[in-house]
Amino acid sequence: MEFNIFTLIAFGLYALIILGIGIWSFNRSKNMSDYFLGGRQLGSWTTAISAQASDMSGWLLMGLPGSVLVGGLTQSWIAIGLFIGTYLNWLIIAARLRKMSYAAGDAITIPEYLQKRFFSNSPVVRFVCAVIIFFFFLIYTASAFSGGAKLFNFVFGVDYTIALTIGALIIISYTFLGGFLAVCWTDLVQGLLMFAALVVVPVVMLFKIPDMGAAYDTALNAGAVTEYYFSFIKAPDGSLAVTTIVSGLAWGLGYFGMPHILVRFMAIKSSDMIKKSRLIATIWVFVTLGAAVLVGVFGMMFLHNPENAELLAKFNAMNDSEKIFMFLSSSLLPALIAGIILSAILAAIMSTADSQLLVTSSAVTNDMFKLFKKNANEKTLMWISRGTVILVAVIAYVIALDQNSSVMGLVSYAWAGLGAAFGPAMLLSLFWKKMTFQGAVAGIITGGASVIIWENVPVLAGTGVYSLLPAFVLAMAAVIVVSLATKIDGAKVDELFAKAAKTDIEEKKA
Repeated sequence: MEFNIFTLIAFGLYALIILGIGIWSFNRSKNMSDYFLGGRQLGSWTTAISAQASDMSGWLLMGLPGSVLVGGLTQSWIAIGLFIGTYLNWLIIAARLRKMSYAAGDAITIPEYLQKRFFSNSPVVRFVCAVIIFFFFLIYTASAFSGGAKLFNFVFGVDYTIALTIGALIIISYTFLGGFLAVCWTDLVQGLLMFAALVVVPVVMLFKIPDMGAAYDTALNAGAVTEYYFSFIKAPDGSLAVTTIVSGLAWGLGYFGMPHILVRFMAIKSSDMIKKSRLIATIWVFVTLGAAVLVGVFGMMFLHNPENAELLAKFNAMNDSEKIFMFLSSSLLPALIAGIILSAILAAIMSTADSQLLVTSSAVTNDMFKLFKKNANEKTLMWISRGTVILVAVIAYVIALDQNSSVMGLVSYAWAGLGAAFGPAMLLSLFWKKMTFQGAVAGIITGGASVIIWENVPVLAGTGVYSLLPAFVLAMAAVIVVSLATKIDGAKVDELFAKAAKTDIEEKKA
């Protein structure tokens, strides 16, 4: 993309707004609850949009459109799985977790909630959770940094390493300053911008494709697509795409174990607000996922329109399908509008990376450091948290230095690891009274380890089955088997569940 001053202005204004929110939030984060949960005072809109914006990341505007562009509509099963998972997460988990986390000693992190849920004095579950969060969020954050580098490289033509540095510094700055409040309010702004951008680009393309049938025939004759490109259930060779469909739907399981999403449920002001938030979140996800799929499909048709041979040559020269949204935005829209639309990619990247940095810093501070230095004051803990943000960002930056890394690949790995490790444990902890501390630890370790093994053993990875699915099943089995083999204090569990129900009644009265 050729450098344009209007694009630079759009990016500059956006960055200033985001940093301004970080500075505004700095003086409002006075303690650990403020820094990590915003004092449990989030409203319906902020909770809903923040949860979904932190979920989707640059993957939504880069990885998914790129996959659909190359693989056709069978790749949209990932979007379908994520939509179903989003709705079920809000329906099953959200309100229950808000009540239970508060009833269980006002827990402010997922590891702390699990320890208090099982009335354990042992730091084992918190430490294990913190290690898994640290490992997989490093990969997740690296994917965001890599996406940011590709964006700045494309827009401004700067070297990949310099682009990576610029993006990382912007994200670190406002996360370091404002904590959870800054993250949630910037996610609200960023989520709305992502929504608008994803709607605009496919609509513009639709008017730019005079004859989609002719464009498809051209792409087919050129070997760019197969006759099954528009099929939801057929693989490129014409066979039923069973593995692709099942693996795509399995992505939805990940939601039950995503700490950066679950923590939004814990932070909402009242569980009564969940219903409204669920409606907002569901609409946002339906529209944005659908639009991202259309960017890939329409992009293929647009580029193979006989009139766009020159644009097709330029895009092919980049040799990176994940840049399709950027390429179309810059090619179809005026410079200033393109700059605003491209800022949505930065918004998507930042809205996830900041959440990941914050959750990781909370795990290290609250679930590692605090275990060894129990008397540390609030101010010390907050500065340890901010220091952890820097540390995690630096390590993720090093991982992201590989400019050949795939945003989709990194996100897929991290999503599977977190979803399998925490999903079964969180689900059962909220609804199954017979679950034990030992069962939780067994499930968390089994889920995380299973993903690592599946992804790195060629015979397993070669099956094409997404690692989240088998790992989730194994983790669920581990929780159940170990829980049934160990004992619980039934009276304490009954009391906790009753207290959670009472919390809901008190919220309604208030």
